[in-house]
Amino acid sequence: MAFDQILASRVREILAVRNDVSERKMFGGLCFMVRGHMCCAVEKADFMLRVGPEEYAAALKHKHARPMDFTGRPLTGFIYVAPAGVKTKRDLARWIGMGVDFVESLPAKKPKKEKKR
Repeated sequence: MAFDQILASRVREILAVRNDVSERKMFGGLCFMVRGHMCCAVEKADFMLRVGPEEYAAALKHKHARPMDFTGRPLTGFIYVAPAGVKTKRDLARWIGMGVDFVESLPAKKPKKEKKR
């Protein structure tokens, strides 16, 4: 799985103030879960963000943002942010804040039980 390890470290640093973050390999990259919900991810060199359906159109108006369409069809509520859009810590934190705002509006997920082997 090839994804930008430096960008992943920068995301970890910003989310480190929270105690409800976990990581999961997903979408061919590394996904950051907040309160059990997918919040953002690093896929190759792109930053992927879950903004939700209500903020989707507004998020796409930002420079460097584009629809998340890895399947060939855009997934409403999810966007890609090009590397130029997350160059600074401030820019990355702003994008992550948008994702966190959305997932905090969702009910917290209960941890899944471990499967017996």
